[in-house]
Amino acid sequence: MKHPVIDLHCDLLGHMLNMPNPDPFQREGIGCSFPALAEGHVKLQVMAIFTATEKGSTALAVRQSEIFASFLAKYPNHCTLIHDLSTLNQIATSSKLGMIAAIENASGFCEEDEPLDIGLERLEQIIANTTRILYIGFTHHAENRFGGGNNSQVGLKEDGKRLLQYLNGRKIAVDFSHTSDALAKDILDYISKHHLEVPILASHSNYRQVFNHARNLPDDIAKEIIQRGGIIGVNFLRAFVNNEDSNALYQHINHGIKLGGSKAICFGADYFSTSTNPDQSRIPFYFKEHEDASRYPSILQSISQQVSPDIIEDISSENVIRYLTELWK
Repeated sequence: MKHPVIDLHCDLLGHMLNMPNPDPFQREGIGCSFPALAEGHVKLQVMAIFTATEKGSTALAVRQSEIFASFLAKYPNHCTLIHDLSTLNQIATSSKLGMIAAIENASGFCEEDEPLDIGLERLEQIIANTTRILYIGFTHHAENRFGGGNNSQVGLKEDGKRLLQYLNGRKIAVDFSHTSDALAKDILDYISKHHLEVPILASHSNYRQVFNHARNLPDDIAKEIIQRGGIIGVNFLRAFVNNEDSNALYQHINHGIKLGGSKAICFGADYFSTSTNPDQSRIPFYFKEHEDASRYPSILQSISQQVSPDIIEDISSENVIRYLTELWK
């Protein structure tokens, strides 16, 4: 039996942006092509809009939001927008790929040297282009005007506080996958102190206790996400799973369960453009067993040998469905 899969993070939009003849059906160079997603029985894929923190990044983010819209316009028989409870309830029986957009790095809507209000207007433009977004990650690896990325020690900045105030009540989650530990804790504290209605998640993160990497969540932050009703998408990148052992992926899943996350764990494979990534030292980016979305059935089969059938359903799709149902009600 093929389990329906929901995945919280891929970089197909950025891949399309960087290709001379962009084609989402072309499998070469990325693990989340439309054919691979179909073979993996992926029913809902969150499409990240990613840019680095550098001058001109906002134009690239807007362009990715337009590419997202173009998928729906060009391929109406293949993909469909998931944006409310009605469309969410149709994903299990639909033959189409469900899609929703998200933002990985808030530098995509606001340059470092422009007024924040202009950036928020651009964010509204991106939302209009995509209908809605699921989450915003404040940072990527580096520090920006909003706070510290996972390679820094910087916490929440004043513009980060203003962004949290903007998000209050808008049903857009904050993504913790690229925060510094200080930024993650500051965001949690700020939300609590000011009684904000801002949901949280980690779209593509593993556990530092299993594999010690700054991109992986420490247990205290993972527990906070779980206890506050968030979800955590397991990342398939070898650099964050374990450089040598592919089975460590299942150790991450089991660790999340031990932390109380059986209703929080999901997938966020993080398939990106391997053909254009400049860091060739990371090749192979994924273990063979996890190399593209078509591997989901075999991955779930391996997980099923370690957990009960109901947990398999939760991890593959039900945890995300419950999260979105609560978020969008």
